[in-house]
Amino acid sequence: MTDEPRSRNSRSLFTLLRDLPTQFVALLKAELVRLKTEMVAKAVKAGVGIGLLVVAGLLGFFLLAVLIAAAVLGLAVVFPGWLAALLVAVGLLILMGIFGLLGLRFLSKAMPPKPVETMASVKDDINAIKGVGKYDY
Repeated sequence: MTDEPRSRNSRSLFTLLRDLPTQFVALLKAELVRLKTEMVAKAVKAGVGIGLLVVAGLLGFFLLAVLIAAAVLGLAVVFPGWLAALLVAVGLLILMGIFGLLGLRFLSKAMPPKPVETMASVKDDINAIKGVGKYDY
């Protein structure tokens, strides 16, 4: 037998078992580094995507303003300028009222903000585990 270290392929079972925790820790560390790298890359892409969506929304806002101005100018061909602007403003006021009322309606359905149904279900589950209250057999 020579004093050369054994090759990696010919290590004994006990040596392999002794090295297992070290290899496991190294694997976990490598996976955590990979996870961190992947999440950072995804966060950067998400940030760029959100930024582009904000720019698109801002451009859409300006587009809406231009369309409103075009509506005023279009009606100014038929009516005096002040009346055209007033008619567009009334139309916008009506739309604002409709969307505002719809928003309040949906918001009132979401109140209270705490998960009341889930809390009641959890209480029923706890009572069922305790054997107290009404529950299905």
